[in-house]
Amino acid sequence: MLEAAATEFAERGIAGARVDRIAAAASANKALIYSYFGNKEDLFDAVFHALVVDTVEDVPIDPDDLPGYAARLFDRVQQQPYALRLALWHSLERGSASLPAAVVAANRQKADAIAAAQRAGRISDRFPPGELLALVTGLSVLGSPDLALTHTAGPDGLAARRRTVVESVRILTAKDGT
Repeated sequence: MLEAAATEFAERGIAGARVDRIAAAASANKALIYSYFGNKEDLFDAVFHALVVDTVEDVPIDPDDLPGYAARLFDRVQQQPYALRLALWHSLERGSASLPAAVVAANRQKADAIAAAQRAGRISDRFPPGELLALVTGLSVLGSPDLALTHTAGPDGLAARRRTVVESVRILTAKDGT
């Protein structure tokens, strides 16, 4: 059911999504969806929360290997092409002030792990931990099919973008700046 909702919300956002389409795609009862989730916005929040929790669990951060972490996030974008669209819809329709507690906690934990690695001298400290995290996650979305980077289309182009992400994060985190 959440997958059907994720697809609908990714395609149309909260305002354009219709619970009757979600119910039909999930072979579910529309009234039961409303009974369980309350309203369309709460259903969207449940979908977004599940996406965040699954990603945090499936792609744990390794502050000592941020290039590898970025590569795994890049790969995750390939596995869940709707994830970036859901995040964008959340930003557009819900705003950053309504970030789920799971997102805030996950980002805090990741930034704290990066800060600890920086204090220990294992990675560069030229960027504050939160900004470095934003750079790493931002670069990882270069794998999104929605970006339609025609100069790097196809499997070879995707592999090239992945290498670019990994190398960029390696440069950002290198102690000597190279």
